[in-house]
Amino acid sequence: MTISYPLSLPTTLLPDGIDWHMETVVGSLESPFSLVQQNYVWPGSERWRATLTWGGQMSQVNADDIEVFLLALNGMEGSFLLGDHLRTTPRGTWAGQSPLVKGASQTGKTLLIDGLTPTTTTAIKGDWFQLGSGATSRLHRLTATGTANGSGEITLDFEPSIRTSPSDNAPLTIASPKGLFMRAGNVTGWSQQGGLDSGITFDCVEDKRGL
Repeated sequence: MTISYPLSLPTTLLPDGIDWHMETVVGSLESPFSLVQQNYVWPGSERWRATLTWGGQMSQVNADDIEVFLLALNGMEGSFLLGDHLRTTPRGTWAGQSPLVKGASQTGKTLLIDGLTPTTTTAIKGDWFQLGSGATSRLHRLTATGTANGSGEITLDFEPSIRTSPSDNAPLTIASPKGLFMRAGNVTGWSQQGGLDSGITFDCVEDKRGL
């Protein structure tokens, strides 16, 4: 049997903890005379980082699923899909609707969408959404709240920036959105205590290969 990436995170036992981080590359130069700083934000330089932890005693079945998942990733070779399992449903009233990208060639940290109920639909800051699917899945989070205009359109503000410009009418996934991630290192391991599997932790980063 051939392993095909991206893999799906095991669902038999969700992580006890996920530490989310947004990593950005911002250049800074400070004048030695005035101590005034000048910053430069490198375009498209952000990426998600996360640490996943399973703690406490686990059944052999649950531990096996997670350990084999890590082995199948083969260090930094493979990729997998990851989302925020505490926020699988958006708070905004766009939940249950089918938003679409309005207009091709959009870039940056804003995106015009349509296909929403006019004037009453909201997309609330903190909501997640996904562009693409499978190996092109990208995870974004709203940084501002928007309300649909009379044409059912909202301009979303979010982090990180668009990775690949979506096509016109490309769908947004807002229920259980996920992004593409990879291991942050090549060492795979787990803990055993008292005759039971008792701890698994690993770091991962957004997989930006192929962009």
